[in-house]
Amino acid sequence: MHVFVTGGSRGIGRAIALRFARDGADRVTIGYLRNDEAAEATAEELRTAGAETGLIRGNVTSDRVLDEVAALGPLDVLVHNAATGVVRPALETDDKHWDWTMNANARALLSLARVTAPQMPSGASIVAISSLGSQRVLDNYVLVGTSKAALEALVRYLAVELAPGNRVNAVSGGVVETGALEHFPNKGEMLRVGGANPAGRLVSPDDMAGAVAFLCSSDAEMVRGHVLVVDGGFSLPV
Repeated sequence: MHVFVTGGSRGIGRAIALRFARDGADRVTIGYLRNDEAAEATAEELRTAGAETGLIRGNVTSDRVLDEVAALGPLDVLVHNAATGVVRPALETDDKHWDWTMNANARALLSLARVTAPQMPSGASIVAISSLGSQRVLDNYVLVGTSKAALEALVRYLAVELAPGNRVNAVSGGVVETGALEHFPNKGEMLRVGGANPAGRLVSPDDMAGAVAFLCSSDAEMVRGHVLVVDGGFSLPV
């Protein structure tokens, strides 16, 4: 099995890559933006887990990176986890913030699908990582939330267009304890509220990885265009 995970050097992406390696994937390639140290450390962990490892450095929306992804050959699993965005109120954003966030979080999945889906064997899976901000209004999250809503819509369209051979789904996480929370001015409040879900703890990167692994397994053959929410019940109460 050959797996490619964007944003795979840290946080949720790292957990997903390691999950596939530990589950027996022959080759796990990770994409990352610029942190060489983190990427090399994750690559070493992947090798220790028994997987051949590759690294693709750069902006996932760039033609160069897309060419390198296409050159990987047939993928059994594509996970688009890389995400970015400007975290501020709507009226304090610029068009350049919109373009940057939408391109990286939503358009990139379509670009990746164009270069990978034609090579994928029957039974391959594409999974996108979303968040509750696609459906719920979160403070300062207007650009990221809107991009995640677009991402989920794209998942549904691709699920139909790439069927029956390939599956496309998404995993939407609640508050996940990763370094990404450092970018939020209300980090403390997010941690408090996120951990007060019915399950009684924050979502972990490994929780997200487990959901991705399920969607890519034969047990999920009839799960198509679905957004699997992993939030400990956070979104259930009114």
